[in-house]
Amino acid sequence: MKFILIGLAILVIIILISGLKFVPQASEFVVERLGTYSRSLSAGPNYVIPFFEKIVKRVSIKEQVVDFKPQPVITKDNVTMQIDTVVFYRITDSKQYTYGVERPISAIENLTATTLRNIIGELELDATLTSRDVINTKITAILDNATDPWGIKVNRVELKNIIPPREIQDSMERQMKAERERREKILQAEGEKKSQILVAEGEKESKILKAEAEKEAEILRAEAEKQAMILRADAVRQQKILEAQGEAESIQLVQNALAESLVKLNQSDPKENVIALKSLEAFAKAADGRATKIIIPSEIQGLAGMVTSIKELAANSVQQPAPPKK
Repeated sequence: MKFILIGLAILVIIILISGLKFVPQASEFVVERLGTYSRSLSAGPNYVIPFFEKIVKRVSIKEQVVDFKPQPVITKDNVTMQIDTVVFYRITDSKQYTYGVERPISAIENLTATTLRNIIGELELDATLTSRDVINTKITAILDNATDPWGIKVNRVELKNIIPPREIQDSMERQMKAERERREKILQAEGEKKSQILVAEGEKESKILKAEAEKEAEILRAEAEKQAMILRADAVRQQKILEAQGEAESIQLVQNALAESLVKLNQSDPKENVIALKSLEAFAKAADGRATKIIIPSEIQGLAGMVTSIKELAANSVQQPAPPKK
């Protein structure tokens, strides 16, 4: 009997311990009691009454990503394309997620496909290829509103691939190639234009600089000639000044010499014969000039006559023969 009680006690302990549940972080457990919803267990240690309560669903409340396969859609201009989407969602209410809809991921996929067909059906091909942000925003708003009763929050929806038909792709490739060639030609033309403009500007600046250099050279040459003429004029003026000063000094020296000779002559008390002789020397110097008329003072005329008489007497005495010797 004792062993039976011990065994029952151990069994009770095991049953009680089995009701202890540890919920991981970012998770919630949905608990039912006797087949009806009881509560949702949050992260951490929790206790479930054995045999009366059980965990029916383990829910992750982290943001999740689901990639749906490509869906065929038709544009407004009747072009069939394949578009696959990526949905980012998070479970906000584990009770509504468990009891709100059967197979919620499949429901989101079908809802995404129908919404995408409705939106793309209102757009043409070109608008579809260039309006990804608009399409993403519209799908996100519609899905978020539709999945709110299911306890699901759709954060965003992205169009992963837009695959048009093969012939459309070939046409787009040819169009893109033509566009690239057109842009290339435009860029080449703009490059050549800029190159020609730069060359023309370079030639213009070169001519301007050359003209300015020639102008400055002419100005420098003119200034140099002007300075040379000024220097030559100064040299001539200085030369004339020096010559005039030399002549003045020479005249001054002559005058001083004459004055000194007169002073000395007066001091020596010369005789009349000496004065007459000096006069004759002065007359001889005057006669050597280019004057055609010479006025001879009377004193010099008398002196000249005396000199002539003396010259004749000397000549006669030379011509007379000597007397014969006895």
